[in-house]
Amino acid sequence: MSNPRMATKIETEAKPKRYVFVLLEDFTLLSFASALESLRIANRMAGHEAYQWRIIGEGGEEVRCSAGSVFKLDGDLDELSRDDTMMICSGVNVQQFTTKKLLGWVRREARKGIPVAGLCTAAYTLAKAGLLDDKRATIHWENHDSFSEEFPEVELTKSVFVVDGNRLTTAGGTSSLDLMLKLIAKDLGEDLANAVADQLIYSSIRTDQDTQRLSVPTRIGVRHPKLSQVIQIMESNIEEPISPSFLAKDVGMSTRQLERLFRRYLNRSPKRYYMELRLQKARNLLMQTDMSVINVALACGFASPSHFSKCYRAHYDTTPYRERGSHAGRLSI
Repeated sequence: MSNPRMATKIETEAKPKRYVFVLLEDFTLLSFASALESLRIANRMAGHEAYQWRIIGEGGEEVRCSAGSVFKLDGDLDELSRDDTMMICSGVNVQQFTTKKLLGWVRREARKGIPVAGLCTAAYTLAKAGLLDDKRATIHWENHDSFSEEFPEVELTKSVFVVDGNRLTTAGGTSSLDLMLKLIAKDLGEDLANAVADQLIYSSIRTDQDTQRLSVPTRIGVRHPKLSQVIQIMESNIEEPISPSFLAKDVGMSTRQLERLFRRYLNRSPKRYYMELRLQKARNLLMQTDMSVINVALACGFASPSHFSKCYRAHYDTTPYRERGSHAGRLSI
């Protein structure tokens, strides 16, 4: 194990920077732990207390992560210092646990001009509080569709993390670590940030230019350039689907060649694959937003609600209305 003290002289007189982690019920443990551990190791590698942290949440007693473990909190939603950085961490049920009390507190503290970060799905909380209006942001890819529909004023990206002024957002998982390494590098230098990454056995530090999802070839397990290109076009045109003939023309092949390509590698027609993409987006919107079923249908390229319902039932063995009913409790705020 390397010496925790870096050879480079670092100013030790500076006041420690404090991060205040705000944990919502069902928060994602990996996102929180990645951020917190990077601060702990930064202190060790710097040889002095460069960072302090406090863990709070609504009620001030305890909070449960999505894995079921319970964490004791340091306090309630108390007043923060102007020098603090607020780090909100949430998980799959962010809509339900972004309460009116939390939103009021976040807005009040943000008016002090402090940096506010949303880890994993907590970009939703920031957007709901109005802190991301006309800002660039990111959120976990699974929440992209619902977020875009609810917050059109936010410039949503597919980046691993985004820093826009004093608003910071991450896509979830280990992306919190990428963000913290960037912040540590800014505070204490690239060498120390790299030393933290080494301690964490993290050899591929990502930047805000990296995207969060695997490439199309990796996701589908097929490395065929024209197939990947067609799927990318499909994913970018869900609301207004493009016919197979035009898709084929876009990549320089005949419709029959496109059909054979999809049959060979994906065992389904282009039309079927496109339909499945649209229905997956529809399911995300039904589960994560309070959009009407008709508006969900329109957002996914279905002109007729009855046709949408028929296709949805054939694929998911339930109707859009029943799907919405089974998740209604998760949408209340």
